[in-house]
Amino acid sequence: MDLASTGAAVKPAVGELTGPLHTLESFSVIADPPRFTPANSMAATLVDRVDLLRLDAARRLDPKRQSELGQFLTPAPVARLMAGLFASSGPVFRFLDPGAGVGSLSAALVAELCSRPVRPERIEVTAFELDPGLAEYLRETFALCEFACATAGVRFAATVYVEDFIRAGVEMVTTDLFSSRVAPQLDGAILNPPYKKINTDSDPRRLLRRVGMETSNLYAAFVTIAGKLLIPGGQMVAITPRSFCSGSYFRPFREWLLRDLAVTRFHIFESRTSAFRDDGVLQENVIFRAVRGGEQPETVTVSSSAGPSDEAFTQCDVPFERLVSQSHPDLVMYLVADELGQRIAERMGHFTAKLDDLGLGVSTGRVVDFRAEDYLRDVMAGGTVPLIYPSHFDGNYVAWPKLHGRKPNALAIDDYTEPQTVPNGVYVLTKRFTAKEEQRRIVAAIYNPGRIGWSGPVGFENHLNYYHQHGRGLPLALAKGLAAFLNSTLVDEFFRQFNGHTQVNAADLRSLGYPDRAALERLGVGVGDELLTQNALDALIERELVAMAENGQGTADPVLAKRRIDEALDVLAALGFPSQQRQVRSALTLLSLLDLGPESPWSEARDPLVGITPMMEFFRERYGKSYAPNSRETVRRETVHQFLLAGMIFINPDKSNRPTNSGQTVYQIEPGALDLLRTYGSAEWDASLQTYLATRETLAHRWAQEREMQRIPIVLRDGQILTLSPGGQNVLVERIIHEFCGRFTPGADLLYVGDTGEKWAFYDHEGLAGLGVHIEEHGKMPDVIVSYREKSWLVLIEAVTSHGPVNPKRREELKQLFAASTAELVFVTAFLSRQAMVRYLGEIAWETEV
Repeated sequence: MDLASTGAAVKPAVGELTGPLHTLESFSVIADPPRFTPANSMAATLVDRVDLLRLDAARRLDPKRQSELGQFLTPAPVARLMAGLFASSGPVFRFLDPGAGVGSLSAALVAELCSRPVRPERIEVTAFELDPGLAEYLRETFALCEFACATAGVRFAATVYVEDFIRAGVEMVTTDLFSSRVAPQLDGAILNPPYKKINTDSDPRRLLRRVGMETSNLYAAFVTIAGKLLIPGGQMVAITPRSFCSGSYFRPFREWLLRDLAVTRFHIFESRTSAFRDDGVLQENVIFRAVRGGEQPETVTVSSSAGPSDEAFTQCDVPFERLVSQSHPDLVMYLVADELGQRIAERMGHFTAKLDDLGLGVSTGRVVDFRAEDYLRDVMAGGTVPLIYPSHFDGNYVAWPKLHGRKPNALAIDDYTEPQTVPNGVYVLTKRFTAKEEQRRIVAAIYNPGRIGWSGPVGFENHLNYYHQHGRGLPLALAKGLAAFLNSTLVDEFFRQFNGHTQVNAADLRSLGYPDRAALERLGVGVGDELLTQNALDALIERELVAMAENGQGTADPVLAKRRIDEALDVLAALGFPSQQRQVRSALTLLSLLDLGPESPWSEARDPLVGITPMMEFFRERYGKSYAPNSRETVRRETVHQFLLAGMIFINPDKSNRPTNSGQTVYQIEPGALDLLRTYGSAEWDASLQTYLATRETLAHRWAQEREMQRIPIVLRDGQILTLSPGGQNVLVERIIHEFCGRFTPGADLLYVGDTGEKWAFYDHEGLAGLGVHIEEHGKMPDVIVSYREKSWLVLIEAVTSHGPVNPKRREELKQLFAASTAELVFVTAFLSRQAMVRYLGEIAWETEV
């Protein structure tokens, strides 16, 4: 419940504050202390309070304007994670927040520095924000930052520039006659730069050329300028798309990054949606830390988590020469966060042939359909040729035509379109863009004119890449072998190590290493004409390519490990686990409980007694996934506990009276679940699953059932237990009493609790009468009333689920209802989550706590 971690007075009309910020003007900030927040916890709650501002700002943003500026405001978990990567600072820490938005990153870094045992004496922040509306929120944020610093004994100063950071930054780093600004001395920079392409002839590109920078995206420009403003030894932490790790467009950026900065840390996420879930951003992001100047380290720490809130990281120290291959002409960066990924890279390292060595090339399809709109035809007719789109892919081959589909099937030929075709022949095609539901990043298919009954030229649409031999077709065996190699799990997993987006460019395909031509042709003969399953294809690759390349000296097959993890995730989905429980760590936990390695069939699953530490050792030794030592509690709380709730495992079956928190605690798979899982992948699986689910509840169903059937207990100060009817707002009422009151009104007297099912759940008439309050009409009462004698407050709390918050009308009603109170009235609106709160931000009355 977010109210327990915020406790801030939220002014919902922040965007309407008077006193707008002026360009190039520094302002002084003064904050009223949040009423309920103890001084020693200000830093810890600062980020949560600013996140409320972020949510309010996000709901007010114009989507068109947001797209134009590339605005994606930083959620609190991401901001905390980034701030935690900064090393210790000196007595004065001066940092930059370009594209600051509402100031989430600045607040997180201030909170981090103020929470450390050794704090700086002074913090100075220089922030840039182009959007005046967001700059008003930024003003609120820095007011909160100043108060948090004051409570921590740290001086604070903020300077905000409401202007374009690119233009201002270029002026600051340029030393020619045209520069008019003095660059600040910066010890650090923290940034979530805008994600937006910039055209070659645009003002930003012309400005960047003044500082010797060529880039096609604003985020690389922001990072470059921020890096140039750092003093030697200055630190930078940034979250950006992973797209800069590869491709010719970003090579100048990579060259600068590796020349001027020493990169020390990368953090990646398992899901493309986790970092900016609130904005629905489908983007592979990376957080990186770098230091201005100095030599590149011998090793770089690369870590990974399911999402920014996940405290269980896999991590490994990667040699710098493996992270950035100096022999690669484009300085491609390979981000591998575990031993499993390293094994993948080692196997791909056996394939050293380049396309030139094979006598092959790869190009992008020549037909840009919106430029050839007048030539597109749904069916073949005289003067036309087949036109192939990604939608014509059908397994390993192209199936054409696709009648009644959304795309045309033919291209009319004349002097304009004829050069856009290629000669008759066999070609290997790959999709340039892959949908999120597709299992592989690289999806290849063979265009064989013999299968479609055509012997003339063909057009490949621009969303395809095509492999060719000096502009013409390939031998069929070679095409089959090449397509099989590209469609393998081995290639897909390796490709993801450096390709950080859903686009597969021809340049990326040229950068791959390939088996030699003879090996690909042998593989093609082995493929034959049958459609192979992914497992059969991977086994063929292992047998025909990898085993021969390793010459009998091979290690455990990493593809089998990846496949087994995917199978475990499929099992969890089939058993009804909620989506948040279907992640790699959960899959590994299940496999450890079954003592099931990558090579063993599911039928050999066992039921050992296993503790948390042995589980994590299993993750590392059998699947190459090393979690940080401090992840033990996260594995227990966030994964194993959910298995217990689902009834899939037992705790301490060997000694039932062993304390749960004992270091000797062990877990064991339940016999019925074990019998079921032994059938996975067999003909009995579907029937066994239905039988199992018919006699047991899924975890999701169990949680839903418990919410509806169990009454909610409330323990009063005198030990009396009050129970509320289940469901509805009573879930929130219970958390108000136990979490909010316990933290912000410790020792207070509970005077009233409303119950959605029984009206007067608890009413201390005498306690309220002692404060001069006499009320007999239940319908007008708030949900919870607390008397906080220490401050002489009568706290009136509304729990918002289906009904609204303390809006101005409700506040006046409560003031009149409790006008006789001898204690000061305090109005509180409580929500279960920030998302629930966003809907009502514009209605909350001033002088109301949230």
